Amino acid sequence: MIHKIQKFTDTTYFTNALKVTIATVIPVMLFSFFGKFEVGFTIALGAFFTYPSDIPSSLKHKVNGILVATILVAGVNLLVNIIYPYSWIFYPFLALLVFLTSMLSVYGQRATMVSFSTLISLSLTFSNINTGWAMVQHSGLILAGGLFYLVVSLIFHYIRPHRYIELQIAECIKLTAKYLKLRGDLWTIDADKKAIIEKQLNLQVELNTIHQNIREVLINSHISAGSSNQNRKMLLVFIAMVEILEVALSTAFDHEKLHQKFDNHPRVLLTYQNLAYNLATSLKQLSESVKKRKNYIPKHTLLNDLNALQLAITDYEKDLGKNSASEGVFMLTTMLEYAEKQVEKIKIVERAFTSIVNLQDFTGIDTDLEKFLTPQYYPWRTLTENLSFSSTIFRHSLRLTIALLVGFIIGKILPFHNVYWILLTIIVIMRPGYGLTKQRSFHRILGTVLGGLIAFGILFFVKDNIIISILSILSLLLGFSFTQTNYKVSATFVTMYVVFIYGIVTPNIGDLVQFRILDTIVGAGLAFLANHFLWPSWEFLNMPMHLEKSINANQNYLKEISIFYNKKGTVSTSYRLARKNAFIEIGNLMASFQRMAQEPKSKQKQLPKVYKLTVLNHSLLSSLASLGTYIQSHKTTSASEAFNVVVDTVIRNLDEAIALLKENDFKLKENLPKEDLALRFTELKNIRARELKAGIPIDEKAFQLKMQEAQLVIEQLIWLTSLSETILKTTTALKES
Repeated sequence: MIHKIQKFTDTTYFTNALKVTIATVIPVMLFSFFGKFEVGFTIALGAFFTYPSDIPSSLKHKVNGILVATILVAGVNLLVNIIYPYSWIFYPFLALLVFLTSMLSVYGQRATMVSFSTLISLSLTFSNINTGWAMVQHSGLILAGGLFYLVVSLIFHYIRPHRYIELQIAECIKLTAKYLKLRGDLWTIDADKKAIIEKQLNLQVELNTIHQNIREVLINSHISAGSSNQNRKMLLVFIAMVEILEVALSTAFDHEKLHQKFDNHPRVLLTYQNLAYNLATSLKQLSESVKKRKNYIPKHTLLNDLNALQLAITDYEKDLGKNSASEGVFMLTTMLEYAEKQVEKIKIVERAFTSIVNLQDFTGIDTDLEKFLTPQYYPWRTLTENLSFSSTIFRHSLRLTIALLVGFIIGKILPFHNVYWILLTIIVIMRPGYGLTKQRSFHRILGTVLGGLIAFGILFFVKDNIIISILSILSLLLGFSFTQTNYKVSATFVTMYVVFIYGIVTPNIGDLVQFRILDTIVGAGLAFLANHFLWPSWEFLNMPMHLEKSINANQNYLKEISIFYNKKGTVSTSYRLARKNAFIEIGNLMASFQRMAQEPKSKQKQLPKVYKLTVLNHSLLSSLASLGTYIQSHKTTSASEAFNVVVDTVIRNLDEAIALLKENDFKLKENLPKEDLALRFTELKNIRARELKAGIPIDEKAFQLKMQEAQLVIEQLIWLTSLSETILKTTTALKES
């Protein structure tokens, strides 16, 4: 139990919740001591409004984001108070203000959270409309609350400046370990490959998010503040984790073929699976060590596992004889080399968290880092380009504006207790996508009812204001802690907090609970109806764009692999960028599919074909990673003409698939020279046979490497061609139906 509590409290979500809880509780307690509860409460509101804008980033971007949010939430509060008495201009002003504030989301995640903070402030402005000097004073206190939250956030940053990135790295290592475990599961006989691949795709969505968070903080900090040892160490670990993921993805063997081939020799596959599981276990242990800030002591025997696999391969070769076992040995040797590469990368990560740090590991890690970040600039053109119904954010902004206006008018006409709670519910629940809005509506209502009943039950028995105050602070802390991970639980605790606060200041608790539940149901209903009927953003409309981006990213990755194979040398920045984008886009494609699966059945158009294309793109990326990883880690021969012809054919297949998604006219020239590659492999074997017959001395190791390269390259290119053809056929079927 204690371990679970420690695990929960040592998370980014709990730390963020602790920051906003401290920033809201201190002003209330301090000013209540001097008999100025309302002043303290208003300052607390300013901190509460500003909190959502505090997202992962470098210190400079953090400060700028919080300052902008603070100014906007205070400014909007003042403007609404000034214009509210003039009803003839107020409603058009409110509509324009909501629309423009919501449109800020076109500038990315930080702007989206600043927009959310401002809209929350706007909704709660109606809980206390002021006039004259009072409205200036009220807005000033909100501004002070935002600045106070900034101070609290900076104190947390300087107390543990590297803790956030440590936790993100630990989470990244843990998720990567899960990915390796799933790769190991594929080696189980009769494994449910479809379920495993779906889990891998879902995991890719999570990995994309964590990778982006780490890039945002590490690279921005590196660029703005220079390179510290801690920063470089974390950067080294992050790069190693990305490469471990690439190698894990690259172990894209035909498992059915391997099981058939080694059915009578199960030891080799079981030995490899055991190694795969131990790789995952090692990373999991490393993740726990980083999270607990303990010196890492390796407990694994990965080198012994590698030796066991090598012995299993040797025994297999002895059992079958050199000639009969040659093809199987090449396959197993490739698997062994992939495992060796994983162990090598894990060793780099381990060294980073022990006293044994190899300076050579840091060489070149900070080259062209800024290219891996999306530039942060806010041109006016970005806003104007999104002022059309083709923009998801534009349609969402219109929906939100109309829903809020309707909610405000209903709250004014009908005898609702708190109109602002209807507006707040709409803002918190409503999302651009139908599925998430529906889910949050249900969780919000359930959490509100459950939280109200629990809090009401506690207040029935507990009358001591000190105990109620402590319970309210705990509820606030837990409510914020679960916001990102479990919205239903978060809504429950936030409702309990609100009921406890009102339990202290007003005796009409029963009325409060009833009105809050009613307001929540009305707000959730309006959000749901608006998303369903007002220019809905059904995911099937966006799916062609995500498919196109994923196919295009894979295509660019293939082009970079081809350039590297032809020119050799060191891995270029453009290669690493192409790899990064391919990983990101397959995650985005899966996230789009997840959203589509949450929508009404009538809107899940061609769902099986969409899922098939998602899996095909994942398989394509896996094959590309196999090819790319091999040519990076081996001294390869010159790329043959056949290699380049097949690569061109795959690229043209993908070009036509992209053209179909764009509805452009594009004709593919038939050119599939698989036979040339098969002949090359056969020719190498024939040369070997002739040399053995003639007794010509040869370099056995060099020949083995050539044979291994020939087999792997041939298999991957044939598979790439097959995958690109299937992608093209499935895309054609998708567009024709």
